[in-house]
Amino acid sequence: MTAQDNLASADPWFFTPDGPGRYQSTVFTLGPWGGNSQHGGPPSALMGREMQHHEPREAAEIFRFTAEILRPVPATSLEVRVRTVRGGRSIELLEGVMTADDVEVMRASAWRMTPQIDGVDVPVQVPALPPPSEGTYENFFDIGLERGYHTAMEWRFIEGAFLKAGPARVWLRQQIPLVPDEEPSPLQRVLCVADSGNGVSAVADARELTFVNTDLTVHLRRQPRGEWIGMEAETAMDPNGVGLAESVLHDQDGPIGRGAQILFVGPR
Repeated sequence: MTAQDNLASADPWFFTPDGPGRYQSTVFTLGPWGGNSQHGGPPSALMGREMQHHEPREAAEIFRFTAEILRPVPATSLEVRVRTVRGGRSIELLEGVMTADDVEVMRASAWRMTPQIDGVDVPVQVPALPPPSEGTYENFFDIGLERGYHTAMEWRFIEGAFLKAGPARVWLRQQIPLVPDEEPSPLQRVLCVADSGNGVSAVADARELTFVNTDLTVHLRRQPRGEWIGMEAETAMDPNGVGLAESVLHDQDGPIGRGAQILFVGPR
């Protein structure tokens, strides 16, 4: 059963757990490109969640996450498996695989670290974004879906807009949890947002072209605080239709890291 089959009675979260490492996608995972394909944010956050829960250790956090999107992730039943590639007391490399109907749809790797020092005085190199309260609320453009990722998130634009080509500065906040009865972790909030960088900073009309990112990499220097995740996003595209979207990621205390996506741009 697909997420669209459950549209009339959609549960107010992204995924319903269905056993160890297994999840049923809800309609809120659906992306703007039509069909039964998910936006990249929810499955990335789900992979991050499984990595966080894999052989957990106190104070360890994921500071680099890379997802390889092998094919469109269908909004259906998913299975996630994680293993430790390189163990260590303070630095570990994890690897995850996501499948749908026994077909691999995403692979991911992550460096999980346990910080060993505290209190180092470092200068702030990137200024903070204006707060979400200064942003402009904007509804997503019509994609023919009553509900999906676009309605599960709250959007506040400081600069730019959905159908305005060019760089954008925008705050996003999850309005529903990743799974029921669980507060999203800071990492999950970042990963649920970071895949939107190419969408908010498109250099051409998203109603005429399809922007497919084959990967997502997020580097963090600290875990975010609070519900809001901000991004200063910019996309550069070659005339041949290959592009790169880059985002400086923020919480309300300032910059926290960066995200990047390689893009294939083609006709709808």
